[in-house]
Amino acid sequence: MEEAYLTLGRKILEEGHVKEDRTGTGTKSLFGYQMRFDLSKGFPLLTTKRVPFGLIKSELLWFLKGDTNIRYLLEHNNHIWDEWAFERYIKSDDYQGPDMRNFGRRVLQDEAFKQSYEVELKAFCDKILADDDFAAKYGELGNIYGAQWRHWETKDGRFIDQLKNVIDMIKTTPDSRRLIVSAWNPEDVPTMALPPCHTMFQFYVNDGKLSCQLYQRSGDVFLGVPFNIASYALLTHLIAHETGLEVGDFVHTLGDAHLYTNHIDQMNEQLTRDIRSFPTLKLNHEKQSVFDFEMEDIVIEGYDPHPAIKAPIAV
Repeated sequence: MEEAYLTLGRKILEEGHVKEDRTGTGTKSLFGYQMRFDLSKGFPLLTTKRVPFGLIKSELLWFLKGDTNIRYLLEHNNHIWDEWAFERYIKSDDYQGPDMRNFGRRVLQDEAFKQSYEVELKAFCDKILADDDFAAKYGELGNIYGAQWRHWETKDGRFIDQLKNVIDMIKTTPDSRRLIVSAWNPEDVPTMALPPCHTMFQFYVNDGKLSCQLYQRSGDVFLGVPFNIASYALLTHLIAHETGLEVGDFVHTLGDAHLYTNHIDQMNEQLTRDIRSFPTLKLNHEKQSVFDFEMEDIVIEGYDPHPAIKAPIAV
């Protein structure tokens, strides 16, 4: 199954269109691509490079809690959203440190600036953990995934728990074609630190199995997509567990699937590696509700990947 991902990477390298992008980095991209993973054949955590499952777990649990503040992530040593919160802080009047304008490109090009940036970012994260008021003001990312999944606000001021509603529907009306959760809320997009890349997902029940299809408007194929595959596979497992179903397929549909130009060498390196067997996911069966799971209740066994391949994030 991992070959589906590697085929995408190879296809972008060979056929991708050269495009500019919001970050100024540049990409090679394809529009409209689909992969399918049979979850009954193993948990799709890539083996041609190490993918940090602990970060995937903590981020998904953060979404499930409806949380939008990076403090929970930092408490679990997860730093994948730091830059988005930090970017908001350095644009505020409260920030009095070194000039961090255009930091995304300068981090890549200027070693002295990179060191200064990392010092300021660490101080920012430390203050988020130590200062409740600072965390409340600058740890927030706007109404991103967790808010839309669990607390979608209606025009009359009510809130919709989309995910709970969908789980209830899977239990009661599993043949429904409305088993959908949307993270794309046009009213909230302008105030989000990052508009949702994985915008909508839909469940499908057949023959006692739960399948999930994700539509992702924008996919960073080297860094982001491996996380997305594992995250939605985990979500499917968790919901199948609560609803008494087996797992079926995870179908990953991508809009703009792209490799950043500074990830091309890394993708080429990954393509030289042999595929190993996917690991097995173990859940704590004493936990019944998706919303009750904690980090220790979710374990991967038999994961034997190739070493990680480092690549810069484009912000």
